[in-house]
Amino acid sequence: MSGLLGVGRLLLWGCACLWLPGLAQGALIISEAHGAPQESQGAVRSVQKRSTDTGKVEVHSVTVDCTVTSRFAHTVMTSVALNRANTSQEIFFDVELPKTAFITNFSMEIEGQVYVGEVKEKEKAKQQYEKAVSSGQTAGLVKASGRKMEKFSVSVNVAASSNVTFILTYEELLQRKMGKYEILTRVKPKEPVQEFKIVADIYEPQGIAFVDAHATFLSNDLLPLVEKTVTDKKAHISFSPTLEQQRKCPGCDGTLIDGDFLINYDVNRAQSLGDIQVVNGYFVHFFAPPDLPRVPKNVVFVIDKSGSMGGRKIAQTREALLAILNDIHEEDHFGFVEFDDKIVPWKESLSKATTENVAEAIAYVKRIVDVGGTDINAAVLKGVDMLIKDKQANRLPERSVDMIILLTDGMPNSGESHLPKIQENVRSAIGGNMSLYCLGFGNNVDYAFLDVMSKQNNGVARRIYEASDAALQLQGFYDEVASPLLSEVDLRYPDNTVEFVTTNHFSQLFNGSEIVVAGRLADNDLDNFLVEVYGQGPEEDFQVQGQASAINWNVVYPDEEYIFGDFTERLWAYLTIQQLLEKSKTGSSDEKGNATAKALDMSLRYSFVTPLTSMVVIKPETEDSTEAPLIANKLTEEQRQQAERVSYRYHSPQQRTHYQATPTYFVDGDPHFMIELPDRNDSLCFNINDKPGTIFTLVRDTETGILVNGQIIGDKKIPPNGRINTYFWRFGIIHQALGVRLEVSTRDISVFQDSNRAKLLWSDSASLKAPNVDLVVSKDRSLTVTLKDSVKFVILLHKVWKKHPYHQDYLGFYTLDTHLLSPSVHGLLGQFYHGIDYEVTDLRPGEVLEKPDATMFVKGHQLNVTRGWQRDFRRDVKNGENIPCWFIHNNGTGLIDGDERDYIVSGLFKTV
Repeated sequence: MSGLLGVGRLLLWGCACLWLPGLAQGALIISEAHGAPQESQGAVRSVQKRSTDTGKVEVHSVTVDCTVTSRFAHTVMTSVALNRANTSQEIFFDVELPKTAFITNFSMEIEGQVYVGEVKEKEKAKQQYEKAVSSGQTAGLVKASGRKMEKFSVSVNVAASSNVTFILTYEELLQRKMGKYEILTRVKPKEPVQEFKIVADIYEPQGIAFVDAHATFLSNDLLPLVEKTVTDKKAHISFSPTLEQQRKCPGCDGTLIDGDFLINYDVNRAQSLGDIQVVNGYFVHFFAPPDLPRVPKNVVFVIDKSGSMGGRKIAQTREALLAILNDIHEEDHFGFVEFDDKIVPWKESLSKATTENVAEAIAYVKRIVDVGGTDINAAVLKGVDMLIKDKQANRLPERSVDMIILLTDGMPNSGESHLPKIQENVRSAIGGNMSLYCLGFGNNVDYAFLDVMSKQNNGVARRIYEASDAALQLQGFYDEVASPLLSEVDLRYPDNTVEFVTTNHFSQLFNGSEIVVAGRLADNDLDNFLVEVYGQGPEEDFQVQGQASAINWNVVYPDEEYIFGDFTERLWAYLTIQQLLEKSKTGSSDEKGNATAKALDMSLRYSFVTPLTSMVVIKPETEDSTEAPLIANKLTEEQRQQAERVSYRYHSPQQRTHYQATPTYFVDGDPHFMIELPDRNDSLCFNINDKPGTIFTLVRDTETGILVNGQIIGDKKIPPNGRINTYFWRFGIIHQALGVRLEVSTRDISVFQDSNRAKLLWSDSASLKAPNVDLVVSKDRSLTVTLKDSVKFVILLHKVWKKHPYHQDYLGFYTLDTHLLSPSVHGLLGQFYHGIDYEVTDLRPGEVLEKPDATMFVKGHQLNVTRGWQRDFRRDVKNGENIPCWFIHNNGTGLIDGDERDYIVSGLFKTV
């Protein structure tokens, strides 16, 4: 489309359910209904080219129709837009949907032609995927949006005086938490819409206990527009304001409709057996019996107090633990294990939650502070050992539930640090006898590692978002597991009657939750069968049995036109795929392979978008381009975490706050240049690759007379991979006005001032105070150089095993207080000291899953950049801290002024 004159953006919402761990990611192929998909030959227009002239696009209608049948939600989101301009325009369809939902269909109708979705195996969509990425197009139509939602976006070119209809369909099983189900509709239409409607119909044969509907944006005028009709087994909720009712004021373009529309409900629970529904050869069993006494629990809180937990994180952890202690049940037992690189239990045994013990624990929690490294392996094993010993010594109730709650924000970098080995150690120690819940705090934690380790030990992992409500998130998770009702729950069905049953053994049933099991009947005509449930209660075993019978839906809902038909089959398929995806992460290689194959087969059979399929959207041909493919992947929790790392909302780890009062610029490693920009919560990085012996100018300020040059050194010999690493091993620093010259190498440190010379060794801790310079050497670790009334440098020494076949000792160079230098400062680092303007857009998958690509606009250049990590070694010289950054390829070309060769000089103290 040439001469893009206007763009209409349709902002919709998602009908979201109370969240499960995000497991789904996948793809849908969109093409013409009667034509095969064609390869793309034209690139999609950059998002930067969207026009702000939207007056010629009329958003005619936006509708969400959510039908819930026995907790299984089927949602259809529809929008119609009209292009009233006399030229073609690109119209965008943006909606938010639950991160746990599976997209089942997407279609577009343009000028009578329907483009429909087809789910295909991810590998079979690879060719279109690679074409989209290589042409610089947006390779991901689905992006994380907050904690519970993700945004689906697609655009299409619409001819003059034409319209387009978008229809997105998705399905999911609602999960009960804290005694209710939740449907969340996020509403952000941006402007009043001709026809606007949210409709939800809830069908629950058990009977509906209550229904609440409210919204964050409801005013006194809008509140009466929420219509709610509730009968015994059905609820109907609708919200449909007129065009004028949506406006902020008469004649205004702004809309009042901006926020979350929420529906909460629960069902009646009169039977201890639960509710079993049999429809068309499939059954689903909902089990959450009422009025059960709680089972005592024994919980060890394993708390990360490493340096990265400093500041707000550790304060929020203390706040949450204090709230938990104030609400803990008296029959429970609890313990604490603090860890950094040392393991410090509060007491060697668990304590009963008496008033005296809780008061003592509160005083203890208030004293928890951050210290050093992260030894997850030893900390968790200590918690396991405490529970085992207390059980063996009969210090804990015989009928009680054992659990460990691990809270950590980082990677293990002390003690055992090999992740599979830690998982193996923990699994072996627990032996299936207790549950491990892992809470990952912030974005530096390896969520996949915690997720697998939890699943291997009858628990779940949960992300704790680094925000002002982190303490409430921690407390909220604890509330979910605070009241066990049964342990070792088995739901049993006759082997000769049912087959392909989903998971039917559960370690615990918690108050306010629900167990769901589904399966297929061996005989489609069978309308009843025996069901038995066993579990362990606080004083005696729980046992109940009864008959499951098919429901006559025509009798239960005689006046409904809605055909319930296959909802039990689709619910079974959804639940089976979710559980297979979980199994594909754990177990033996054969078990993982079998689970993956089965999940793929079912994803294709039921047209579910899952991690094993890919969505390639084939956009219609336009007057100046052929069909253009775009890719939409549903995000896993790990990918959501990665997306948040690359957003500008990324919060830097608290352990580095004292370094980031001002921006920090450094070069360390191979050699990796890093520009930290705390005002944007972001960093840029690049490498310089050149032959060993080359000397580069890092900092040159002609006004203050400061010069820093560095020389690189290579490996001892060529490694097997054929790539020689280079590092800085020598720096020359001059301050002409102060008459100071320093030569710092991996061997020693020489200081020249006037006619005097001093020499310091790395092997000693020492300090040197002169009139114009202060030097502080930390033995075999760092040198801090403070120039009078000027910049401060920190040089780190990285010592390598002398007998290492390839690598050698090297140095890292860090500059602080750069604001004290003049505006004319330059060099590979110096040119960034006074800030840099850039913009990043078009985030898309890269060659490596964990490292997405994006487009950067900087200094008049458009660059392809990759999100990655570099290490900041100031706090931990051995392991460093991973810092996310945008990596600029090709020796920083486009980011640095000129070419890297422009920064080469002939001597360590030369300017040319």
